[in-house]
This record gives sequence, structure tokens and C-alpha cells, in this order.
Amino acid sequence: MTSWVDELKAELGACVSTAPEVLAAHAGDKWHASAMPEAVVLATETAQVAAAMKFAAVHGIPVTPRGAGVGYVGGCVPVKGGLVISVAQMQRIVEVNPADGVAVVEAGVLTADLQAACAELGWFYPPDPASRKESSIGGNIATNAGGPRCLKYGVTRAYVLGLEVVLPDGSILRCGGRTHKNKQGFDLVGLFCGSEGMLGIITQATLRIIPAPPARAALHAGFPRFALAAAAVQNVLQGGHLPAAIEITDAFTLRAARNHLGPGVLPEDAQGHIIIEIDGQADAVATELQAIAEILRATGATEVVTARTESEVEAIWQLRREFSYSLKATGLTKLNEDVVIPRSQLVALVEFCAAMEQETGIPVACFGHSGDGNIHTNIMVLKDDAGRDIREPADALVNRLFAWVMEHGGSITGEHGIGIAKTPWFPQAIGAEAFALHRTIKNAIDPQGILNPGKMGL
Repeated sequence: MTSWVDELKAELGACVSTAPEVLAAHAGDKWHASAMPEAVVLATETAQVAAAMKFAAVHGIPVTPRGAGVGYVGGCVPVKGGLVISVAQMQRIVEVNPADGVAVVEAGVLTADLQAACAELGWFYPPDPASRKESSIGGNIATNAGGPRCLKYGVTRAYVLGLEVVLPDGSILRCGGRTHKNKQGFDLVGLFCGSEGMLGIITQATLRIIPAPPARAALHAGFPRFALAAAAVQNVLQGGHLPAAIEITDAFTLRAARNHLGPGVLPEDAQGHIIIEIDGQADAVATELQAIAEILRATGATEVVTARTESEVEAIWQLRREFSYSLKATGLTKLNEDVVIPRSQLVALVEFCAAMEQETGIPVACFGHSGDGNIHTNIMVLKDDAGRDIREPADALVNRLFAWVMEHGGSITGEHGIGIAKTPWFPQAIGAEAFALHRTIKNAIDPQGILNPGKMGL
């Protein structure tokens, strides 16, 4: 055991662990990379995070912050070993205050738990990453997480009013506040949203909440061609409607879902599919549901299914959640790339992916948040005769995909972040000047480079 570990244990006590099972549990996320830390601080309060960070700064120890650990880009992999500081046990919902329209929560609170606490009071925290039942608020802020409802309600950043952050020297920064307007100096709150744990460790957040819409409804529709489904997205928006969410699915994903879920669940001949949710006042929702259904039929939908009750709406969203599991059920490993393209490029993206599939024989499945152009493009890794992944040609398709996305004005990530996985493309994706500014900011706030090292190429 490294000598500093004994010293840290003596200073912080039982919250410091070197148990093999604890180290292994904090070695990686949902991406394939992992690296063992030398010790883990299982923090239950900000003071422990600050003390551990100050200790690390004095001794020059690499520190990897960690929340729930369900990221997809290796963002919390301790690539330099050292110390992991976990805030996963900091799960107190300090306050839900409708009078001020705020909730104050610790960083380890799960997104779904906060949403449930707000719902009990008739209020609403809109950000809804698909992992909301297992992802924590601190991690959502660190990656500026999105989700289907981003079309109408925006990403996590739009709901962060104030933060408590432990800086790389162990000092505690409190920025922003509980007012809904605040123009006092630089946007320090925004600086930490999306910073992927490289500038500070978020320990508490003050979040904006809104009144819960009293009614919601949904519909899903199949189309004989993907291009018609994409056209329907534009037609709904051009028709003056702003749904809470619009999801789109391509033919490969639909085939996988039919195989996994069985007959009768999805339109049998559909080559494109969309899901739309609307919310608001009950009378308005009923009228809008009918109007959107008419737009879908006029655009060429072969089947439109509407959902008016809460259980019916949830059944449609459960169908959407099954798409990822359906792709896994093919037996192929999927490289899940969360690219974003201008909405007008949606058909072009799917056609490009189909062309790559035809050329190489490697399936590419596209589905996701069509309303904001954030499409999960899944490159399905083929296997050799021994059942091993054939990664090299699949990785080559990732290169081609990212190059195409950047050439067409898109982003290589919409919600997962850069982490380790997308570091090779990051400088090109944002440009030399922006990359240099990232490095300047990182060096200014973390001059030792000890906080979440090895990420973003900084």
C-alpha cells in the first residue's frame, strides 16, 4: 500500500477504502476501459470531499471524481490511478421549494428520485436522460446531460441556478444562487456544466423546477420510408407544434425490435418510426394530439397509435426503451455514438450510415432524439468464428462517421461527453482556438493537472 494512503486514512477515517471489491467497483463506467485506483473516498458530506481534495493537492495525487458511474465515454475511469472521490452516497434532497421554484440537492441524488420528490408537490424537473433511474444529478451536470424532452425543455444546464463545487486545491466555491435571474459576473455555473469533472467536484446543486403540466399524451407512427418519418418531424414543427419530445427510429432498429419483442408491437412493414409526446393543459393536449395525428397521416404514416392515459403513454415510452435492448439482443456489440446533426441533415445521416453498411457489411442502427438532432448511431460490431469482436473495421466506421458529422456542421457528442472515448477527435471537433482556450482554463483552475487527468487530451 502506498504510504500516502495510510496517511489519508488517518486523516479521514472510515470513508477511505482500499478493499479490493471497492477499488474494482470504481475502476470504470459503462465503457470498456478500466483502471484501478489506489484508494477510494466514499464521501457523505462536502467537508470530506474538500479534505480529500486538499490532501491530494498537497501530495500531488491524481484524483478522479465519480458519481453513479453510468457514463459511456470512460469519463470516470482513473487512468492515472491515485484517488477516486465518490459522491454517490451524498443523496440528500435538501429542499424542494415551489414558492421559489427551486430544488436543492446533493450531487449523488438520482435524477428519478428528484423527479418523484417534485411530482409529489405537483412540480416538475424536466431533464430526463434515459438513465434517470441510475444516473446522479452531479454526473448529469458534469456532462450537461440531455434526453428526449430536450426539444421543448432544454438540457440540464437550463435548470442549474447554483452550485457548490470543491476546487482542485480543496477550497469550496459557491456560485450562482437560488434566483432565476443572476448576472453577477462571469457565468461560473455554466463553466462547470459539461466540464466532466476536470475543473471541480460538484457536491450540491440548486436547480430550477417548474409546475408540472397537468396532462400529457403521446402517439407513435410507422412510415413506409425513413425519409417520410423525417419529413413528419419537420411538418409537425412547421405546423406550429412544439412537442415535449420527438423520437425517430430507422429500419434496422425496427427489425431488431420486432425480433426481440415479437409480432404486433410495431407496425409490421414500417421502415421508419416516430414517437411524439405532448404535454400541457388537458383541453389543449387533446386538440393538439388530434392535429399532430392528422399531420402524420398526411405525411404518409401507415399506422398512427395514440395514447391518452398515463399508462398508455408509459407503454409507448417503454417501447422506446426496448430499442437499445433489442439491438443488444442481436448478439452484436454496439458502439453507441451520440452524434448531433442539424435537423435538416437527418435523412442524409441515415443514408450515409446505410451506405457504410452496404459497403462493409457492418450494420449501423440509428434512433434517438430527432427533435434536436441528437441521434444515437450504433455501429454493430461483427464477430469472428470464435465469437470475438472484430473491432478494427468497426472503429474505422466510427472515424468515418465523426468525419461526416463534423463536415455537416454537427457535434460528435450531444450528451455523453468526451471522456477518454472521444478524446482523439476532440481538438478537430472544436477547432484549434477553442481547444487552446480549454487548455488555458484547465491550467488556470487546476495548475497541477491532478483533477480527472487523461480526459479530453488536456
